[in-house]
Amino acid sequence: MEVTVNGTSREVPDDLTVKDLVAHLGLSGGPVAVEINREIVPRAEHGARKVAPGDAIEIVHFVGGG
Repeated sequence: MEVTVNGTSREVPDDLTVKDLVAHLGLSGGPVAVEINREIVPRAEHGARKVAPGDAIEIVHFVGGG
């Protein structure tokens, strides 16, 4: 299916949850914030919330440092 991730159109497998999408994109190494269609998806819902064709998704990956 086609979705937009951080402003870029991408083809991703069908029937993904937010958690699956984050893993598919290689971002599962740390905490992330996810917004779908301008709505924040609480971290507790990442495993249940499905991604749909045409969704506009913003993912922010937190990186520690000092």
